[in-house]
Order: sequence, then C-alpha cells, then structure tokens
Amino acid sequence: MPLTIDLTNKRAFVSGATRGIGAGIARALAQAGCDVAGCGMRVPDDEAVHAFLAEMESLGRKALYLQGDLSKPETPARLMQEVRRQWGGLDVLVSNAGRNVFKGAELCSEDDWAECMNLDLAAHWRLSKEALPMLRNTVDRTPGSIVIIGSNHAHNSIPGCFPYNVAKAGLLGLVQSLAIEWGPDVRCAGVAPGFIDTPGNDTWFDTFPDLAAERRRTEAMHPVGRLGTPDELGALCAFLASPHGGFISGTTLLADGGRSAIMQDG
Repeated sequence: MPLTIDLTNKRAFVSGATRGIGAGIARALAQAGCDVAGCGMRVPDDEAVHAFLAEMESLGRKALYLQGDLSKPETPARLMQEVRRQWGGLDVLVSNAGRNVFKGAELCSEDDWAECMNLDLAAHWRLSKEALPMLRNTVDRTPGSIVIIGSNHAHNSIPGCFPYNVAKAGLLGLVQSLAIEWGPDVRCAGVAPGFIDTPGNDTWFDTFPDLAAERRRTEAMHPVGRLGTPDELGALCAFLASPHGGFISGTTLLADGGRSAIMQDG
C-alpha cells in the first residue's frame, strides 16, 4: 500500500502564501487535501493573489486570501478572527512570513532591530497564540499542527546577517516552548530552510557581474549539488502537519542540502 499524506478536509493557514516558499507550502497542503487560507502584504486584486487563489481552486480546494502586515502586533488577531468567521476553525498553521534584514551588528539601528524582531520572531508567536483556540478544536479532534519556518542562519551564519540570524535563532526556542506548553493538544515543529531557489534569489544573483558563475559557485557549496525548491519545503510541511509527523514536536528540521555539514569552504 503506498504511503500517502492525506489532509482531506483540514483547514490550513499559510502566511506569506503568494510567492516563494509560502506558495510552495500552500500548493503542497492543497495537493494533500487542505483548504488553504493565506495572507500577505499584497492587495487583493494583485496578480500574485489571483494566481494563489486560482491554483488552490484548480486543486479542488477552498481558498481565502487576507491582506495584512504581520509586523504590526494587532494583525494576527484580526487575521485569525476572519478565518474563524469564514471557516469556523483551523487545523494547521504554517507561520512562514519573514523578511531579510541584513546589517552588521555595529551598523544595525534600533529601527532595523525592531523591524526584524517584530516580523521575523514576534509575529510567529503572535500568530500561533491567536490560532491556538482553533487548533485545540480541530475538525477531527486530532492535535492541531503548527509549523514555523525559520532559517539555516539560526545554526550557522555569515558576517553582515545581523539581526536576522538572531531572530531566527530565537525561533528555535519558540518552537520548543510552544511544543512544551501546548502539547499534547497542539504539536509545534520548525523548518529551517537553506538556499531555496525562489524569484527573490534572482535579485541576489543579479548583484554579481557574472550571475551564472555565481549561481554555479553557490550550487557547488551544497553536497547535493543544487539549491532547494519551494515544493520540497512544501512537501516537508505537509508531512509535519500530517499524522506521519505525529511524533515530531519541539524540534526544528534543517533543510539546507547539506550546506551546514561543511566545516570550511574549499
């Protein structure tokens, strides 16, 4: 009998769902059977929002998009209230939205610090806390699932990535605390992606004189010989949200193509 991930009739919420990793997560959850609500900064009539809704519906799932800035403390409560109003509850939360704030520790301003800590750390706690009452009352009475998307920068970083790496390191502790305090009603696991091939990374490669050469150099740094894909991250999140991931809680899985296994770059 084949092993399948079946999330039929589950209701999922994915933050940052209209592009990159978030879009891959939304797609995988819908393919597994979830109805998917997503949020982002884009206005509802944005082309990317239409694409998100159309893809969910093409997979036979209900879809909902809510606009909101998760760096603002009041946004998570408003979003979860709207999910409850329209769908009646929630079974899976994937807290994915974030933004790179890359500065040196000396050059980082108070505003840079506050922006990063609000979106890349505190927003994950706020969204999880607001979703908690629904996750404790899932459609089939099984434990609700929270998946928090962090970064490999929580484990190993490079100069100039402060305060982003500090916020992502904080997510390791957040995952542990939520799992300890909210289990067994709710499981919480984290995923720490490495270099994932998204449109945003094209902007990074475009800063180099020979973008193709820089891409090849970056790929060669990974033992798997390539970058990761949003669909791979989505499949991992779907697994963690399913009964197959039922014994995984309080830990963050590193998904970086083996990059962190290398002690020094040759």
